[in-house]
Amino acid sequence: MKYLFGFILMFISYIPVRAQIYEVGIFGGGSNLISDVGKTDYIAPNRFAIGAVAKWNRSPRYAYRASFTYARVSADDADSDIGKRKQRGFRFKNTVKEASAGMEFNFWDFDLHEYGFTHTPYVYSGLSFFQYGTLSGNDSSVAIPMVVGYKVKMTERFILAFEVGARYTFTDNLDLSNPNDNDTFDGQNFGNVKSNDWFVFTGLTLSYTFGKRPCYCRE
Repeated sequence: MKYLFGFILMFISYIPVRAQIYEVGIFGGGSNLISDVGKTDYIAPNRFAIGAVAKWNRSPRYAYRASFTYARVSADDADSDIGKRKQRGFRFKNTVKEASAGMEFNFWDFDLHEYGFTHTPYVYSGLSFFQYGTLSGNDSSVAIPMVVGYKVKMTERFILAFEVGARYTFTDNLDLSNPNDNDTFDGQNFGNVKSNDWFVFTGLTLSYTFGKRPCYCRE
């Protein structure tokens, strides 16, 4: 948990103090993997995910965003509808630690200083760096986040958002199915080695806003 607070403080320290409206918040929800093991459902959270998020709302339409998320992921071939996977009977558990940065785009103007009910759907993308476990230790890789969500200004200071975020990774070994030469499962790889793994976070973000009323630039 101390790493989450350190991440938020580091992010805020690089923001110009004269500027815009900022957000810091927490994320809680579930996670699932899309891989060569277990179910093939795209959104089927079966383990927990928690994290922290910070945003710099550059205008009512977009914000720079950074986050850190810790999640557990697992899958079991016994839960699959594919006969070959059931017959294989492989299962695994893993952890993912992800740091992500990029841009969040609002479909409608989301001015935090407007009175009344303010809400909008949004999308987010950027670049993620994550660490995960292998049979012989830990490894790391990068991913492209693709997030869709909907957020609502609950009060003058608090924003609640629901989002689903898929991460396309550049590894095929989150499920331990495609290890390297020193990290083998029964001496061989299995599954589709030409298809990389995905992981998905689904959940809620509660954030607190602060900062002076901005003079949004018109671009």
